[in-house]
Amino acid sequence: MKKYLIYSSLIMTMLVASSCKEEYTNPSSANLEQATGSVNGLIAVANGIQFRYTVGRASPIYALISANGLTTKELTVLNAGNTDEEFLRLGGSNVQGPNSVLSNLWNQSNLVKANAEIILKNAGNVQELGTRSGLIAYASIFKALALGNLATCWEQAPIEVGENAKFSPRADVLKAAIATLESAATTVSANAPSAYFNSFVVTGIDIPNTIQALIARYAIMAGDNDKALAAAARVDLTRRSAFSFDDISRNPIFDNTFGNRNVTEPVNRTFNLSGDLAVNAADKRIAYYFQPAPVPPATSTLNSGRASFFNANNAQIPVYLPGEMSLILAEANARKGNIDAAITELNKVLTKRTDVWLIGADLPAYAGERTAVAVLTEIYRNRCIELYLSGLKLEDSRRFSRPVAGTTATAERTRNFYPYPLSERDNNKANTPADPAI
Repeated sequence: MKKYLIYSSLIMTMLVASSCKEEYTNPSSANLEQATGSVNGLIAVANGIQFRYTVGRASPIYALISANGLTTKELTVLNAGNTDEEFLRLGGSNVQGPNSVLSNLWNQSNLVKANAEIILKNAGNVQELGTRSGLIAYASIFKALALGNLATCWEQAPIEVGENAKFSPRADVLKAAIATLESAATTVSANAPSAYFNSFVVTGIDIPNTIQALIARYAIMAGDNDKALAAAARVDLTRRSAFSFDDISRNPIFDNTFGNRNVTEPVNRTFNLSGDLAVNAADKRIAYYFQPAPVPPATSTLNSGRASFFNANNAQIPVYLPGEMSLILAEANARKGNIDAAITELNKVLTKRTDVWLIGADLPAYAGERTAVAVLTEIYRNRCIELYLSGLKLEDSRRFSRPVAGTTATAERTRNFYPYPLSERDNNKANTPADPAI
């Protein structure tokens, strides 16, 4: 993470300046020329993008995981003085455009996308093909993550960067994320990222596997089961890919949530699953995700619950998990009617004793009904457990047609999509759509 500090002056000059315009363009042309005029300048921008995406309470990682967790009842609020988090927990009309968690997610994701575009537009100036390839792939990953965040949480979002940007339906936003990643995959296949690039960029992200994993993720979200199957099958499940942190650039969920113990915490030790989704008490993932807290706050009823990826300042946060790929393969097969193949992939998660992240349910193989409905329910249950606090559950809840917010007392989410941030509405009045009802 020291690479964040090496380039801090250039990064902060450029990226903070870019946050001054809601159009998410960079008004500082002199600094932009400095950043894009050299290989090291472009690598600095790349490191700055990861810093913006991952570090601090304003980061998309904090905002996505927190908003998702509160909306889908993975998390509860410890201190109602954290008003915007409490409004997300309550859901419905309590969630309004000025909500700071959602504003941060929207604004910072758009800024990540804009700064990724800076790299993509200028990478052609880099003569060494492996270094150019690394820059393109790195920028493409973060552009796709930013687009994926927007498509997860809002019905529409801008794809292009510019003043008064036009909005596109979320299906098109997902297609843009996938196209960006597929282009990067072609580039990396032709020229692997160079040793020079790898020595200066922040470590942790396995570029080739991350590209395929994100294609699989966004393809299953978009309903493209064939593309999801092909991409997920290409991911090497023995390799880790993660956002890295240290005591200076700290894990934002630990820093603001589990280390603080004053904002949010898990609702309970059973992933807040019940009824047809109830967790098996023998599931080893319970102990993995709910680790003892050293000093529970007086307001806590849980007395534990530091999720494994959020238990220290330097804890890595996975970009994706091996279990996500197995469950994507299971889901895509089930939706295509390939029930036997779906159960085979599902059993890889159920019976797994460990993986590269030491996650394992260690349960018996699936023995339920061999129908698409029953198997998809089991897949969803395991996504809720295996991918706990990954920021994916809101999308999963909609895609698996779980009880809908506002229609039943047993609703499993408190909203379907979020209202557009007031900052966007004030600065892009002509194009910002009407807010969803809930």
